[in-house]
Amino acid sequence: MELLPIPPLPTPLERLHLPPALSGAASSNRAPVTVTRIAAADDLAAVTAWLARYADSPATVSAYRREVERLLLWAVLQLGKPLSSLTHEDLLIYERFLADPQPAARWVLAGSKKLGRHHPDWRPFAGPLSPASVRHALVILNALFAWLTEAGYLAGNPLALARRRRAPAQARITRYLSHDLWETVKDAVAAMPTATARERLHAARCRWILTVLYLGGLRASELTATTMGAFFCRRDVQGVERWWLEVVGKGNKTRLVPATDELIAELARYRRAIGLPPTPQLGETRPLVLPVIGRETGRDKALSRGALHLILKEVFGLAAERLRARGPEWEAQAAVLASASAHWLRHTAGSHMTDQQVDLRFVRDNFGHASIATTSGYLHSEEDARHEATQARHRIGWTSKT
Repeated sequence: MELLPIPPLPTPLERLHLPPALSGAASSNRAPVTVTRIAAADDLAAVTAWLARYADSPATVSAYRREVERLLLWAVLQLGKPLSSLTHEDLLIYERFLADPQPAARWVLAGSKKLGRHHPDWRPFAGPLSPASVRHALVILNALFAWLTEAGYLAGNPLALARRRRAPAQARITRYLSHDLWETVKDAVAAMPTATARERLHAARCRWILTVLYLGGLRASELTATTMGAFFCRRDVQGVERWWLEVVGKGNKTRLVPATDELIAELARYRRAIGLPPTPQLGETRPLVLPVIGRETGRDKALSRGALHLILKEVFGLAAERLRARGPEWEAQAAVLASASAHWLRHTAGSHMTDQQVDLRFVRDNFGHASIATTSGYLHSEEDARHEATQARHRIGWTSKT
């Protein structure tokens, strides 16, 4: 397939300027103007209108923009066609392209360092997508084409012709830490250096991050967006004071997370470490996690998701090194820790709660799951019991010949 000379390299959507022939203003799959229900005159405007529907969820906008951006750039650079002229056959080719973006020099980031969208070496891909990621990308693109068709911008959805696959059974969550590995992580944090003021602040912050992610089951985006003032106390029907944490999650949905006595004690511990009163004030706007550096300016800037990622990678790396120090037989377990991320802690919390027989309905509501089927992915102890019962009672019983 011949590569187009202009533009020579992929460009983020916000900097992309397409000539009329590639803008989609008069593409083959455009619906008549008389049936259009959006004001978009070209593909970029139509895509922008679709993304605007998710403006209240930055994480969703980022994920959806990434997939649409990849397809639009591929259509323009690789096929020389506007996005709105893509056919079913084109998208079959694109599906294979996602699994191996070639030529890599044009499409794939060189090296492992993530670059900003305005960096000259930015690329749409970090590498080939896994089969699951390819399927996820096509689900997003199908939603885009379906909406553009319903809005009267396109005459039809080229992905609607795709072969329907039966939905797979709900998979069990696998990216979580066992109880033993979780203890190793806590030991690593407890052993962090505290000789200097900065080390003490960093150790206190690491402990607080692990605490609130584990006890609250929060997503990384929820942790970085929540403030101290989201904690509040109210009396139950028996007159017992109970603390809660109000969290705004996916889809801009608000949920109340039980703030246990242990979580409130850790909150007070963290606040004392950073020089604050132990109990947050109603409506306090300080972020739930504060930076170690720069607080002397009086501005309490929220921790970014990138900074949170680096902190947790450091913690998991320290825990992995503790395992490796035990001997080479611990390398596989150390590798699991080294690959963990913030979302692993959410899965770890859910798995450990179900291990302790917490009602699935309560886990669902604490975690903000839309369906209890999602929460059921944490039922590892149920599967272990099934394995034990099968092994104990289901035998073939061959008798050995002498």
